[in-house]
Amino acid sequence: MELQELIQIAKENGIAGAGGAGFPAYGKMDKRAKTIILNCAECEPLLKLHRQLLEKHAYEILSALALMADAMEAEQVIIGIKEAYQGAVEAVKTSLSDFPGISIGLLPEMYPAGDEVVLIYELTKKVVPPGSIPIETGAAVFNVETVYNIYRAVSHHIPVTEKYITVAGEVKHPTTRVVPIGMSVEEVVKLAGGVTAKHPVYIMGGPMTGNICGKYDVITKTSNGILVLEENHPVVQKKQGNARINLKRAMASCCQCQMCTDLCPRNLLGHPIAPHLFMRAAAEGDVRDTRPFLNTMFCSSCGVCEMYACSQGLSPRSLIAECKAGLRAGGVAMPKGIKAAPVKDARSYRKVPVHRLRARLGLDLYDLPAVLDESKVTAREVKIKLGQSIGAPAEAVVSCGDKVAAGQMVGKCKEDALSLPVHSSIDGVVKAVNAREILIAAEP
Repeated sequence: MELQELIQIAKENGIAGAGGAGFPAYGKMDKRAKTIILNCAECEPLLKLHRQLLEKHAYEILSALALMADAMEAEQVIIGIKEAYQGAVEAVKTSLSDFPGISIGLLPEMYPAGDEVVLIYELTKKVVPPGSIPIETGAAVFNVETVYNIYRAVSHHIPVTEKYITVAGEVKHPTTRVVPIGMSVEEVVKLAGGVTAKHPVYIMGGPMTGNICGKYDVITKTSNGILVLEENHPVVQKKQGNARINLKRAMASCCQCQMCTDLCPRNLLGHPIAPHLFMRAAAEGDVRDTRPFLNTMFCSSCGVCEMYACSQGLSPRSLIAECKAGLRAGGVAMPKGIKAAPVKDARSYRKVPVHRLRARLGLDLYDLPAVLDESKVTAREVKIKLGQSIGAPAEAVVSCGDKVAAGQMVGKCKEDALSLPVHSSIDGVVKAVNAREILIAAEP
């Protein structure tokens, strides 16, 4: 298959990165990529969908990787997977003989192995320059579900209308399900037997990088998990922090121990992000040296500094995020031309073990098998967001009262922009349309 044909298929079928920021997959399909990496690190505690999907559909995913490598003229494909995911590793090994250009790269049980910058270094020993993207090192990274969606689009002409979701925490039966995009959080949680918490709080994503959401929020192309926790759980309390209070606590308590910087995954790879210097400058209101503030642009928001490293319980990640948002709102761009310092020798013993992270977050109790169930899930109604990926949102092409079928395009790409279409995930009738979303109700 020619690269342009593959790009067109990925674009028409609305394939975005199935997690993280949701970068359109076609934007990563580039002949400069000599190495394609399949990201099966999945290091957020409690989330299991990617390893489960790879174990269940290894052959299909490897065949899509081979097709992508041929179209992109890549020299090698590496499956980055943690050695601890034994079922997925064995499933891949069983199929590898049919795909000579693909190899396995075993990863340590560390967080955040799934960060593209960390993953590329672990597998290739190349450092992505600060503020740059993987293609600068000749690599392109795709996660497991993204590649599975490419397989479905190429082989069966199926657009992205469903999402694999792990539901864990304070639920009766933790599970991984395949649900229609646009289904509500509340309805998805019911698939796990409902909540067991008296005062539940929902987190969309993992405990480290996920965000608190409401039960009426909906599943999108980038949703990977729903965690249900009690309102007084430490993870919830940390995510509900107030920026003004966080800053005052930093002014009162930050002792400049430097542990946040010592354990920062990007700093260990030579990137110029130093959370302790930012905390000092922010707490003291010292803007004579702007570097601690500008260097926040290199933060990946992995949360190690805030959720694991700080013995004072302070919130460097949250304050850094506030700073980055303020800089962007003020038109400040990412600093360019910054070279990475040498990778720190201490990196080998400063990696964050997942089992320690899970224990420190108070999540050991919830580390249960969330068995994958691919049986069909129906929804009474879905709310299809027009913007589910990085770039310009789609433009609605349906009106109230229109009948639509599952898989039908209901929002088209914006021309001459990084954009993806969206498709209906159920058969039904359009009940409402606005600039942000389309509400579709199933017919009785």
